[in-house]
Amino acid sequence: MFTIKIKLFLKGVLFVCVFIFIACGGLRFSQLDPAARDFHPQSIAVLKVETGPYEEAKESVEKIVAEMVAERKWFTRVVDAQELRKKALADKELEKALVDYLAKLNTLNYSDPYLSRKVGEIVNADAFLLVLVDVWGYAVENDKKVAKVNMRMRLYEAATGHLMWTAGHDRTQSYTLFKPQLSSVAQKVVRDMISHIPR
Repeated sequence: MFTIKIKLFLKGVLFVCVFIFIACGGLRFSQLDPAARDFHPQSIAVLKVETGPYEEAKESVEKIVAEMVAERKWFTRVVDAQELRKKALADKELEKALVDYLAKLNTLNYSDPYLSRKVGEIVNADAFLLVLVDVWGYAVENDKKVAKVNMRMRLYEAATGHLMWTAGHDRTQSYTLFKPQLSSVAQKVVRDMISHIPR
């Protein structure tokens, strides 16, 4: 009887340890819409990389996101943010639809289904990825100097404008003398997040 209780206790401890290990290996925050189970986009467009006050992060993050999404080879077509800007400059209908869509998204937090579908049809994308940079810099935490990058991502279905997935994640890298490149920290954040995109 005593041996059975010890075995049950050890199994319980093992289960808790495994659960904690799995929980620590994920993103800081990730929410998947139930409808995403049936959502398998073949093509994706990076709508925008929003950097807020961290304008110096824009070029690096756009490049990293484009590379990481393409590297996975999950999508037959990837339109990165830079390519989308070029297309919008060459196509006034796309430019207007994109500007109006992003304005509603930013000011009203409303993903307009009509505009979403229109942009998706013009650029031939099944899904849109929006990237937001919340933290990009160096700080002191618990008496340690750290490089820190914090990002959020949102994935929308182009045909409906529906938000399928949203996530947030951050990474810190401590240092003593030489500051690590923030783009290197960002690569790890983006790699972690991209691996959770519905497909």
